[in-house]
Amino acid sequence: MKLGLALPTFGPDATPEGILRISRTAEEAGYDSLWTGDRVLAPPVPGAPYPSGDGEMPRVYENHMDPLVALTFAAAHTTRVQLGTSTLNGLWQPPIMLARSLTTLDVLSQGRLVVGLGLGWMPDEYTAVSVPWKGRGARLDETLDVLAEYWTSDVFSHEGPLFTIPETVVGLKPSTRPAPPVLLAAFTPGGLRRIGRRLDGWLPVAMPLTPLMGMWDTVREEAAAAGRDPEGLRMALRVNPELTETPTDPGRMPWAGTLGQYVDYARAAAEAGVHELFVDFGQTPATLTERVDLAGRFLEGVRRG
Repeated sequence: MKLGLALPTFGPDATPEGILRISRTAEEAGYDSLWTGDRVLAPPVPGAPYPSGDGEMPRVYENHMDPLVALTFAAAHTTRVQLGTSTLNGLWQPPIMLARSLTTLDVLSQGRLVVGLGLGWMPDEYTAVSVPWKGRGARLDETLDVLAEYWTSDVFSHEGPLFTIPETVVGLKPSTRPAPPVLLAAFTPGGLRRIGRRLDGWLPVAMPLTPLMGMWDTVREEAAAAGRDPEGLRMALRVNPELTETPTDPGRMPWAGTLGQYVDYARAAAEAGVHELFVDFGQTPATLTERVDLAGRFLEGVRRG
């Protein structure tokens, strides 16, 4: 199982020094990937509850960086680790602009991009970018159509229900051929079907492994039903640790526990068939130096197993 780290693009460590230190830590220690998320607003009282924990939005989101710019900065200071978005809210800009940005990052990183898309959870952010909250599934499908056309065609045009793109020559091609992998964060039956039928993989958040792997079975079944090879799909599992000093009841994992309990969870995930697991130590109150130390201890513990 591959292991990754979240970049500090939220909170007090969202600085050039923070990104440099975590990027270099990941590359030198032997991590496989770096990941970053996406926010445009941090309302004092969001219009919808945060979809985990107690429903309160983490206040680290009040300071947020652009995910693709941050990954480009990380790409310039690394040579090996993959660069992923978990998740990029791909509906907040026209798909032709999204295609250009993603392709540029893949070219500049020499083929290290992993595109992780999500639909977000906060209607307020859709209001801020003048995109309707309703109809997100249809907007995502058409966005995926445009991305595929942009990446695989030398000349293309698009005429759809939502977007019209006049005929154009596309000279910018991704280094990853035919296209960077596109993963989706989704948990509804419709979202899992979409992953199996047209995407490259799944971006779940940590949960007990029995329901996690049950949902993964659904994705694989949908892929087979669509005539696709389920073995070609990948799962990249996000873990947001809430670290405690003493072990928690097993029923609270993976939502809270000691570093050792999270190491055990990662080992069990590997045995269950998870392809990649990445951890965001920015969700816990730790200094940048402590995050580096936690990253080293976590990697050593999982690899030892």
